[in-house]
Parts: sequence; C-alpha cells; structure tokens
Amino acid sequence: MPALLTFVFTSASAWAQTPASSAAPTTPGARAAAHAQKHQDVVAQRIDELHAELKITDQQSQQWDAFAQTMRDNAASADQAFHERAQKLPSMNADEAMKSYASLTQVHAENMQKLSTAFSALYATLSDDQKATADVLFRNDHSHGKRHPAQHKHAPAAMGAASAPAPASN
Repeated sequence: MPALLTFVFTSASAWAQTPASSAAPTTPGARAAAHAQKHQDVVAQRIDELHAELKITDQQSQQWDAFAQTMRDNAASADQAFHERAQKLPSMNADEAMKSYASLTQVHAENMQKLSTAFSALYATLSDDQKATADVLFRNDHSHGKRHPAQHKHAPAAMGAASAPAPASN
C-alpha cells in the first residue's frame, strides 16, 4: 500500500513544483486545469496498470470500480487542496502556512482512510495469487527485482516521509 499511497500523495503535490513550459497555458487557472488533466491521466494510467497487474476479474469489478473511483476522487480532492494552498501561499504568514500544511495533511489522511476502506473490500475478493501480487505491490517489496514505474526516485519511501509541497511559481 505505501507505493500506491506515496504515488497518490506525491503526484498531487508535484503539480505545485512543476515548472511551466513555453507551450503551457499562460493564466494560472489554465495552468491549474492543464495540471489537473495531466494528473487525472497519470491516475488513470496507474489504475489501468493495477487492474492488469492484479488481473481483476468480472466478479471483482464492483469492488474494483469502487477502489478506482476512490483513487480518482482522492486525486481530485488533493489537487483542489494543493491548488487552493498554492493560490494563497504567497500572501500567508508563517503561522498560516503551517496551518495550511496541517490542512493538507488532514485531507491526505482522510483520503487514505477512504482508499484503505475501498481496498479492503477489494482485497477480500482477491484470489490467493492476486493477494500475493497485491502484497508485493503495496508493501514496496522490491526483492523480486521489480520497481514499479510510478515509484519515482525522489518519492518518499513511506507515507510519513512526505514533505511539504514547494510553493507554486506563477
């Protein structure tokens, strides 16, 4: 689970750190919308990868769909929270900035609770082989020589190691 959780949390925070390219939209709202779409695409790709790796069956589709939707919803709420913080950060004092980061952490914790609940329902439907695959994927067990593409070299290894996002550069 840490790999997935790290992916969801750090990919949401990455938008605040992504520099604008010369072809990027020029208004802050357009940049935020473009980033949100890119993040949705990354989450959709990760959902597709997990679906394939876990070999989800038709009988598991209801639980899978709930899990996948929770991933999408969490990504959207995290994007919104980071966007709101980035908009306000330039005018915040240190106390407000600390409180805003605490709010981000609370959003993250709530999202992880939702994701954990959805995953538990899915995990209960998995076969022993699927559970073994999930166990490796979600505990960051790289002893088999595989590193998942979504695990970035700069991403924290555990959820508790997540750092505050950098201020957005508008």
